[in-house]
Amino acid sequence: MTIPSEPPGERPGPDSGPSPVSGPGTGPLPVSGTGSASGRRLTAWLAGLVRAREYGTLAELRRPTLSENAHIRAGWLDESRREVFEQVAFLFAVYHRGASSPSYGWGSLGTAARAIGTGARRGPADPGAQRLMDRVVASRRPPLRHLQHTIARLRSCDRPPPSWAGLADDLARWGERDARIRYHWAVDFHAPPSRGAGQRQATPTTSAASAPTERYDTT
Repeated sequence: MTIPSEPPGERPGPDSGPSPVSGPGTGPLPVSGTGSASGRRLTAWLAGLVRAREYGTLAELRRPTLSENAHIRAGWLDESRREVFEQVAFLFAVYHRGASSPSYGWGSLGTAARAIGTGARRGPADPGAQRLMDRVVASRRPPLRHLQHTIARLRSCDRPPPSWAGLADDLARWGERDARIRYHWAVDFHAPPSRGAGQRQATPTTSAASAPTERYDTT
């Protein structure tokens, strides 16, 4: 992989700082401190669809035309980022096909993609994962088709997704040179294993079969 040639540096934060929300007896919820406020609202709404078993709405979200009523509802959660929210809702629904509990994810897409593969051949050591990330970080525009393939691979490998709120923020800033999204995803993908648990925006995740049932505060 050729890492995009932006210089290393501190990545600008989202539009709001951490806002931990705790559920009864559980401590902070998985994504409560990551992503923008509107990104967390999107995650809360999508997770609610899974918990309520609104399979018809989730099926609408999986249709890639992005013109269904469910996509429109997702876009209204942040009208200034409507297209990105519709895309993330589509990716969330792809990951949660057949799931009965939501997976909130953690870290960037580059961090999540490190887990694609089998056995010891994961992330950069897996040719398929390497090709996917090459295509993703080479794209000038948010590469929805390649992102769909990446999310589908994570699902098939039973590995956690990226933080959905963080993914929305990253895609919204994809074209901003100072945000260096493609660079940071590539760096996260190639991070040494010892750093894997400490990547930026990384918080514990739950599997799609064991996500918590508490609600987020979306006020």
